[in-house]
Amino acid sequence: MKLPRLLQASNSKGVLAEKQALSYLQEQGLRLICQNYYCRFGEIDLIMIDQDTLVFIEVRYRKNSDFGGPFASINKSKQRKIITTAKHYLRTLEDEPFCRFDAIAIDSKSTTPAWIQNAFQE
Repeated sequence: MKLPRLLQASNSKGVLAEKQALSYLQEQGLRLICQNYYCRFGEIDLIMIDQDTLVFIEVRYRKNSDFGGPFASINKSKQRKIITTAKHYLRTLEDEPFCRFDAIAIDSKSTTPAWIQNAFQE
C-alpha cells in the first residue's frame, strides 16, 4: 500500500530529525542502544547510554514554534506513554540501570539541536 504524499513528507522530516539528533548526541558522548523501540504501549525514538545512565530520548521536530514549539508537544499524556514504553523495555534487561528521560528538539531555523536532560520524570 502506498502512503499518501502528505504522510511521506512528514515522516521523512521526522526521520531526518532523528538522524540529526542521533548524530548530535553521539558527538556529546552518548552511545546508541536502540532506535525506534516499539511495543504495544508506544514508541521511544532513541535509547542511549550516557556514562552509566540509560537514557530514553524523545525527538521532536517543528518547522516553526507557532503552537509552543517542539517541547510543548511533549504533554503529560505523551510522557506517560514514553514512561510505560520504557518500563516495557526495562523488563527485557537483567538488571535495571539508572535511567532518565531526555528530549531533543530539532527546529528548522536552528543549526544546533536543543537538548533537555531530565526533561520529565516518572
